[in-house]
Amino acid sequence: MFNTTSLKARKARFLNLWHAKAATRTRAQVKGFVSSPEPRTIGSFARGRQLVAGNYLFAGTLLNEPGTSLWGVAPPDAAYAEELHGFAWMDDLAAVGDAAARAAAQSWVWEWIDTYGKGRGPGWTPDLTGRRLIRWINHALFVLRGQESDQSKAFYRSLEQQTQFLSRRWRGAAPGLPRFEALTGLIYAGLSLEGQEELADPAIKALARECTLQIDVQGGLPTRNPEELLAVFTLLTWAAAALSDAGRSAPKEHLAAIERIAPTLRSLRHSDGALARFHGGGRGAEGWLDHALAASNVRASQPDGLAMGYARLSAGRTSVIIDADTPPTGAASDNAHASTLAFELTSGRRPLVVNCGSGASFGIEWRRAGRATPSHSALSLGGYSSARLAEPDSHTGHEALIDAPTHVPVEISQANDGIRFQGGHDGYALTHGLTHARTLELTLDGRGLAGEDMLLAMEEAEKRRFDRALDAGKLKGIQFDIRFHLHPDVDATLDLGGAAISMALKSGEIWVFRHDGTHNLKLEPGVYLETTRLKPRAAQQIVLTGMAFTYATRVRWSLSKAQETAIGVRDLSRDDPYADED
Repeated sequence: MFNTTSLKARKARFLNLWHAKAATRTRAQVKGFVSSPEPRTIGSFARGRQLVAGNYLFAGTLLNEPGTSLWGVAPPDAAYAEELHGFAWMDDLAAVGDAAARAAAQSWVWEWIDTYGKGRGPGWTPDLTGRRLIRWINHALFVLRGQESDQSKAFYRSLEQQTQFLSRRWRGAAPGLPRFEALTGLIYAGLSLEGQEELADPAIKALARECTLQIDVQGGLPTRNPEELLAVFTLLTWAAAALSDAGRSAPKEHLAAIERIAPTLRSLRHSDGALARFHGGGRGAEGWLDHALAASNVRASQPDGLAMGYARLSAGRTSVIIDADTPPTGAASDNAHASTLAFELTSGRRPLVVNCGSGASFGIEWRRAGRATPSHSALSLGGYSSARLAEPDSHTGHEALIDAPTHVPVEISQANDGIRFQGGHDGYALTHGLTHARTLELTLDGRGLAGEDMLLAMEEAEKRRFDRALDAGKLKGIQFDIRFHLHPDVDATLDLGGAAISMALKSGEIWVFRHDGTHNLKLEPGVYLETTRLKPRAAQQIVLTGMAFTYATRVRWSLSKAQETAIGVRDLSRDDPYADED
């Protein structure tokens, strides 16, 4: 069968290679900077120290190669190679900033120029080139210090060649984050490098168009990935700041996109300052979200209603974020999850109820498992997810989300003692004739969350479908599981003879899970998936299991702080994200 996707990918690779080679044959003009943007990237001191020591952790894989150059290691997969060639690791070396870190950065930059600078290697794609240009320009003073004239010339020559490549190939970047990276890198280079000023204006206009096309009225992206939205927001604020530094202002479409995104990100931020983990996104590097919001200078409050399809309930020290819209579709769903009506709950600085997260860095099977409904704090039915994965694309391996909910009505209102969320989805209507409805009520003091999950067969056609599903199971009922995945730092135990579960947070808070007593309550092993870790982390999950026999099944449950838990807890302990793993 003729595969147009594969043909497009081969064409893109050919064009990247051809234009990369062509860019290296252009006449040299750049001898220095017109102006150098102030470095705004945030690196990790701990990761920088690990790099200097030869511990190369990228894309979830650690290669321990002390004494070996970064370019001397064999990347285990394409994702690892992309992180190497994107040069975001320069932020980490700059965060260390000592002589050893500078020597490593200098050695690896010029080794890249010698090995790949003539248009070879996997780094010549528009998005990676944009990412790389931003880092080279940001950290130019760091890497040029003490270098000979010939090395400086090679550095500027390579910057010029990459800029010329990007000016010709930015349209080859996929819409969304890759194109935002490519255009921001081109704007940085056009504003900063001698003789490249004429390349800035087309890139500035193109970025403004992408803002209009990709950022919707809710300030969201088609992928609905919160961490990706933060990455795009960060690029837009960097580009606007670079323009300001050059005495120019960003187009109104560009600034309007920043103003739309900022309140949305605030809605997607838990009480601990981290992002909700949905649709392939992680929590975000510590401090990244707060820094980006502060740099934007947008003071708008959180929006009423949904933000990028998410609902947020907040009271006291507690935040609850719910996936309250249809999943992404088409190409935007390549990393999407079957997470409709799943929620996360954070108390103060401590996550309590979470989703497992993206397993992409742990291989294809973990990636698929992380996308399934049972990997979320949601209801799954009869072993089914609320959406399914399409067959992998024969070239890219991407699996789109299909057969997903198409109708997700929601309502957020005031309750007697707090705020109420009500939502439903039809993800199980075709398979079992059932609609899942979920109600969550957070008390005004944030000390309690009351939940109700219902399975309903409402229309006559859906009732007949439910009856057929019931008959297929020999009238034993249709099993459902309501899962509450707990953060690895939560210590949970069964209480009251199995009628409740107590959960202790590191802050000293105690939360208790209870239910209406009509279903089976279990505490089972679970996992927590983080791209910054070498392997999945062990965790626990609460599983409430029952059987649906009729056209209406209702389950009530609650999460509440124990009476002896203080209203205000001084949570002073710090987590070490680079601590030794079990």
